Amino acid sequence: MAQFTDKVIWVTGASSGIGEALTYELNKNGNRLIISSRNEEKLRAVKVRCQVPENVIVLSLDLGDFEEMPGKVEQAMNAFGKVDILINNAGISQRSLIIDTQFEVYKRLIEIDYLGTIALTKAILPYFIKDGGGRFVTVTSLMGKFGSSLRSGYCGAKHALHGFFDVLRMEHEKDGIAVTLVCPGFVRTNVAKNALIADGSAKNTTDPGTEKGMPADVFARKMINVIKREKFESYIGGKEVIGIYLKRFFPRLLHKVVLKSEVV
Repeated sequence: MAQFTDKVIWVTGASSGIGEALTYELNKNGNRLIISSRNEEKLRAVKVRCQVPENVIVLSLDLGDFEEMPGKVEQAMNAFGKVDILINNAGISQRSLIIDTQFEVYKRLIEIDYLGTIALTKAILPYFIKDGGGRFVTVTSLMGKFGSSLRSGYCGAKHALHGFFDVLRMEHEKDGIAVTLVCPGFVRTNVAKNALIADGSAKNTTDPGTEKGMPADVFARKMINVIKREKFESYIGGKEVIGIYLKRFFPRLLHKVVLKSEVV
């Protein structure tokens, strides 16, 4: 198992939810952190709540602004002199039927959940190669492995991340670069409230699955253990994780199970 203290770790989407919970856990374990999201005020509040706030640097970041990524990476590298791990956690979800969803919503989901993550990854990749290694930890979703109603664009973007990062791992293993893909199930965060609906506005209400999901702090500890074990891919959640195996071996059964599910 890899040592996981005194690392420099960059966490995106750190102002709430999984990213916020990861920040607290990683900070108290003796790591130095760069935390990012669009909301700098919330990031500063997260920093203050950390056990060792002096080991946390706030760096605002908008995944939709691809052109700013090289500059943001330079700032991150200068903060502590290096970055050991980039945790690609930021993103948005969706709750709307395909027939109703405006095309602009699909563009937004791809720009944030896929292209923004790729832009940031590509910007930091040359630094990892120059430094002789680094790790990308990308938070996707169980929806990156199988589909569910009302999440068509979200599923598409998360599936795309798996394709990209599997290839990145293959191409840059020789450079000491590793990739871990983490697929959450239901986690108790604001992901459903912030999800885009058909017209591109926020849903503003949670859903039963998210409400009953795993607490974010519990998820964060499980995820950190996955990173320590240097796993290629991991699925963290409740009974919804069985969908991974149904998809692989019994796809028709999975289709029926998801259709009958009342949890959306």
